Amino acid sequence: MKEELITLKIDNKEVKVKKGSTILDAARQANIDIPTLCFLKDINEVGDCRMCIVEIEGRRGFTPSCVQKAEEGMVVHTNTPPIIDARRVILDLIISNHKIDCLTCTRSGNCELQDLAKKFNIRDIEFPGEKIEHTIDDVSPSIVRDFSKCVLCRRCVATCKNVQKIGAIDCINRGFESCVSTVGNNSLNDVNCTFCGQCIQSCPTGALHEKETISEVWEKLKDPDCYVIAQTAPAVRAALGEEFGIDIGTNVTGKMITALKRLGFDKVFDTNTGADFTIMEEANEFIERFTNKNSVLPMITSCSPGWVRYIEMNYPELLPHLSTCKSPHQMFGALIKTYFAKKEGIDPNKIYVVSVMPCVAKKFESTREEMNYDGISDVDNVITTRELSRMIKEANIEFKKLEDDNFDDPMGEATGAGAIFGTTGGVMEAALRTAQDILNKKDLDTIDFKKVRGEEGIKKATINIDGKKIKVVAASGLANAKVILEEIKNGKADYQFVEIMACPGGCVMGGGQPIKSSKVRAEIDVRKLRANCLYSIDEKSTIRKSHENIILKKIYKEFLKSPGSDIAHRLLHTHYVERKKYKINN
Repeated sequence: MKEELITLKIDNKEVKVKKGSTILDAARQANIDIPTLCFLKDINEVGDCRMCIVEIEGRRGFTPSCVQKAEEGMVVHTNTPPIIDARRVILDLIISNHKIDCLTCTRSGNCELQDLAKKFNIRDIEFPGEKIEHTIDDVSPSIVRDFSKCVLCRRCVATCKNVQKIGAIDCINRGFESCVSTVGNNSLNDVNCTFCGQCIQSCPTGALHEKETISEVWEKLKDPDCYVIAQTAPAVRAALGEEFGIDIGTNVTGKMITALKRLGFDKVFDTNTGADFTIMEEANEFIERFTNKNSVLPMITSCSPGWVRYIEMNYPELLPHLSTCKSPHQMFGALIKTYFAKKEGIDPNKIYVVSVMPCVAKKFESTREEMNYDGISDVDNVITTRELSRMIKEANIEFKKLEDDNFDDPMGEATGAGAIFGTTGGVMEAALRTAQDILNKKDLDTIDFKKVRGEEGIKKATINIDGKKIKVVAASGLANAKVILEEIKNGKADYQFVEIMACPGGCVMGGGQPIKSSKVRAEIDVRKLRANCLYSIDEKSTIRKSHENIILKKIYKEFLKSPGSDIAHRLLHTHYVERKKYKINN
């Protein structure tokens, strides 16, 4: 059916748009800029901040363009002197209650409020007044809340409540005392927050950011008695370049490695190798469950720590469905401090493993009591993609001009299967590549399982392996995870294998990735570009199945013996615990 179009004028420019479009949609289609602050396409379209006001001929007052539907014959003005004056007053009032420490703020240079202040040439605060004093919540290992920088746009609230279906934060109090906080104004550490970090991605200012730990990394790099190793997740190489003005979705693996070596890391390894080990252990675990009638099915992946924290708090009765595998970087950390340490003759107590991740929940994961071997932590520090970019800038390294380098031996070999771990459906696809060969007892030509790829939040497929039908589902975003868990809980799920990632779109859209403005997010499919980067790496890889990784085979032969062995279980597997949603003392 042909879509109905309407015609309107915006700043004397005739625009044709689909019926039902907002004035803001129409303006952007016509390349007419209307400033926004609280607007986040498809997530927070409420018109609260009033920065997007316009004038409509024949109507009194101003109208927020983000919620006003365009109408046939409407005549709109976006930049009249009264509108400009009104926007300046709005901005002035917002900034008057905002902590102005832009030079030292983590979002300096990438702050939507700062951008608006520059655009409207705000130099002095016309309405200075009393500021609300807020304490900084930095208790959790993952997220810091500094609401002296909050502009009450509610984008974080909408993301947490509507996208992730968590509702860990909301607006409390009234009038001048209004603020965004948690139940009882407690720390995020003590409420039902999963540390997914999607609130950080939604925040236009520095009110929410990751708990930065790069100062500890610098200290270790300066310590001559410390052997510092970096490992980098697949999604990092698809996004790091954005922090240096490189196009979204550009593969900067070689430059990333060079930068890490210049920072002083003794070795730079690829977490994709850890992903290959995860696939070996996970595929073996799935086959055991699938072929044993008394086993718990469906088996659910356990690579995403935000997702794991979610099920521990909300569906503890379903914990037996989780794979017992550690996530790739935790597995790899354990192997570095055992196999690699022994091979190189290094005291594991002197090895300091830094994981560079697209995720803030992995900061929490690395602190879990279960993530160690013989009392030695698998991973010592987790920094985000953004934190690595800050270290590179701090070291005055010109990232764009760097030559390409390669991951270090003997643990730098990885497959294409490990690369696609960074996008939704990737873990499932990588596991199926290995499971099909094991079950069929031969190498098959089938590499791409495209039915579990794509942008949908829930992707279902039936895969035929060795004459058996295996029903699988891949879900990204915790709202979609809830749908799958409710099906399992109510006995309505007939899947055998489930992949769940906490972040919508997977790790490429993790809470620790470069933050894009609301305008960029509305106009560009960031997830698709980053995911395509990883699929491209996979397609160009010589080896695309985890079980064919030469280094992996060597380590199993020399050390781990076989997937699911006793030593593999002690090193590479873990367990989960029920967690309270709220740890509040009344």
